[in-house]
Amino acid sequence: MKIKSILLGTALVLLGMQSYAQSWNLKTTTPNVITTAVPFVSIAPEARGGSMGDCGVSSEADVFSMHYNPAKYTFLNRKVSFGLGYSPWLHQLVPDMNLAYGAFAMKLNSESALAATLRYFSCGNITFVDAQNQNPMEYRPNEWAVDVTYSRMLTDYLSGAVAGRFIYSNLTGGYLDNTSAGWSVAADVAVYYKRPVNWFSNMDADFAWGVCINNIGSKVGYDDASIEKDFIPTTLRLGPSLKLGLDEYNSLAFMFDVTKLLVPSPPVYKRDPVTGAFIVNPQTGKYEIEEGMDDDVSVVAGMIHSFYDAPGCAYNDNLELVHFGKAYEELCEYNIGVGLEYWYNNVFSVRAGYFNEAARKGNRKYVTLGAGLKYNVFGLDVSYIIPVNGQVGTNPLESTLRFNLTYDITSAN
Repeated sequence: MKIKSILLGTALVLLGMQSYAQSWNLKTTTPNVITTAVPFVSIAPEARGGSMGDCGVSSEADVFSMHYNPAKYTFLNRKVSFGLGYSPWLHQLVPDMNLAYGAFAMKLNSESALAATLRYFSCGNITFVDAQNQNPMEYRPNEWAVDVTYSRMLTDYLSGAVAGRFIYSNLTGGYLDNTSAGWSVAADVAVYYKRPVNWFSNMDADFAWGVCINNIGSKVGYDDASIEKDFIPTTLRLGPSLKLGLDEYNSLAFMFDVTKLLVPSPPVYKRDPVTGAFIVNPQTGKYEIEEGMDDDVSVVAGMIHSFYDAPGCAYNDNLELVHFGKAYEELCEYNIGVGLEYWYNNVFSVRAGYFNEAARKGNRKYVTLGAGLKYNVFGLDVSYIIPVNGQVGTNPLESTLRFNLTYDITSAN
């Protein structure tokens, strides 16, 4: 009960701080959004987790577990599984942008499993022209990542995994001077715990929790003339889940995910009180920092700094520095997802969820809905995003759909 009380208290604190972020005077202060290279590796590529508020670090294992927690693969109940996913992405902005995903998983034995995935992100068609606006050239920017993982049981109820990832991003095709494709090598480390519990006298229940750090890897650069590179979206994801066997045919699962980018927060740079221009240090040639920490650090240092480097202030429209607290801004960097999954006879499922990001850090807030159908060895899942901030027709995530198909060959038992 103590553990459950701590989890509930943490959830209430985070939800309260994120709600407060919405009420802060955003019209007069500048949001401090953390940006990274290759953000496509952070997009939930499959419909099941995408329909449960992007939750999945502690949900039941499936062939698409790589994105949320690769340690879940040892809990698969199928010997071999394949999966395909597809989503038209941000179609309100770019009609031909899409994300495709392929996954494969295999139980080696009762103690270990292997899995691999391929993610391909097409950014749509773009036309490049020269400095005289002549010689148009068509190009289709694209990015892709390939993952491989090994997962193994550590105890009767605890598993661990290490995953390797190669990321490739070609946004210009070399058409722009001094540009090239960017790439990175990254790793995930994860643990997953699941066991039956007797918390309820009249029904079976399974409690699980998971922790995963995704994309611990090298920075990405696109400019041949510069040594500056951008962080990739190293992400901490953790949370619990509880599955209830209501009766012989019906089950209901609840889950809660907390995510945080382990990337340095941008500092607030000094600005001229009259012109608003950023002030450059003549000795270093860099912008002078008003509050916060220099974000030009190594990957490991950036992961550590991400827990305490928020500046806690911002300039308003009158170029006045407004302080609202470093601890407050640090808490704003934690995103929250809640999810619900109902199954009937392990054949038909209905899912729902909610994802919340603080207004100061991007302001993504949306409800997710979805459904799933299993027939013998085949499965079909679909999810739908409904943004809850902004007017109808103004949010690029509006009406986003995800689809995925699964094919399970043999039982693992």
